[in-house]
Amino acid sequence: MASPAPHGGLSGSGAVSVPPELAKVLRDELETVADEVEAEVCRHVPEYAQPDNPVYRDGLRAGVVQALTLFVDHIADPCGAGDTITATYHELGRSVAQEGSSLDTLQSALRVGGMHAWRRMSRTAEELGLDSTVVAALGELAFRTVHEVAEAAAAGYSEARLGDTGELERRRKRLLGLLLGDGPVALEAVQDLAHGARWTVPRQVAVVTLAAGPDQQEEDRPLATAGALVDMESRPPRMLLPDPDGSGRFGGRAFALALRGRPAAIGPTVPLAEAPRSLHWASRALGLMGRGILPRQGVVRCSDHLSTLLLHNDEPLLDHLRARVLAPLNAVSAGQRPRLAETLLAWLLSGSNVPDVALRLHVHPQTVRYRLRQLEKLFGDALHDPDTRLDLVLALRVEAQKPEAIP
Repeated sequence: MASPAPHGGLSGSGAVSVPPELAKVLRDELETVADEVEAEVCRHVPEYAQPDNPVYRDGLRAGVVQALTLFVDHIADPCGAGDTITATYHELGRSVAQEGSSLDTLQSALRVGGMHAWRRMSRTAEELGLDSTVVAALGELAFRTVHEVAEAAAAGYSEARLGDTGELERRRKRLLGLLLGDGPVALEAVQDLAHGARWTVPRQVAVVTLAAGPDQQEEDRPLATAGALVDMESRPPRMLLPDPDGSGRFGGRAFALALRGRPAAIGPTVPLAEAPRSLHWASRALGLMGRGILPRQGVVRCSDHLSTLLLHNDEPLLDHLRARVLAPLNAVSAGQRPRLAETLLAWLLSGSNVPDVALRLHVHPQTVRYRLRQLEKLFGDALHDPDTRLDLVLALRVEAQKPEAIP
């Protein structure tokens, strides 16, 4: 993209000319004015006062001198071109984008610096006894200069952002792969990759896994803008959310809307170094969603289903427990089994309170007592053994989740 060229002369058919000889007077003061503008920018725009921020600090002096020179050149030759100077700001805008910094900071510096330079130079014009209309024309020229360099910087910034999107996405995918890979990860390696990916390293993260869906990736854009690392090409697609509990960016309805209704599981929030653990549980939860053990639709948070995840962590062992503990139910018909299992679980969870069981199951208390007499015949004293009761609760929870899988 070519750098924006300065506009023509002052706007309006009746524009007042600024005496060209004023250019020499102002050029002689340029270094002094540059010192004042530089100090003013550092005072009002904190980023420029930080010595460890080279993208701003190193270019400040040169940028101030270039803008002031453009202003004076316009006075000397209102129709002259300032391509070299605007090209400098075009490149400065590119540098800001490539460092992952905000264009707003640069634009703020231009406004602050332009206003101070205008006040300083207008005093000089007044001291020379110039007519007020000339001073006003000088002001119009000053604001035109600020507009030109700001426009050039914005164009450079936009160009860099457009051209760099693909590379930025590749860097972020590499960073995500590093964070979710096997084995320990060196913090220095993470910080280096994060810097190149323009990603702020958080203290805690949570990993999201998404159900398979269409190839379109509209849902990842608002989340990536909010700071999530996204890989929609992995299987299953996954995202890493920075500091998920510390802001509203990834919470509640807003997050579900960003996913456009796509089912997803959010792993537990963990320290950054333990991101693979969050991925493990998110993947487990997504698998249970697909089987209907956890809700099939919407966003499922592992933190809301810890007991279910723990229960299904070793399914062969769980099936063995279920088959052994619920063996007495094999003696009843297929029609009776679900009702007796449901009643027994409600009785155990309600502290053996018959009226509470009846309310929970929406049946008459006498029906509950009848079923409990049947269960007493089947299980005997085991119903009153504390250890067996715990095993029964676990096994009956699985029975309720998988009624079709009766051993």
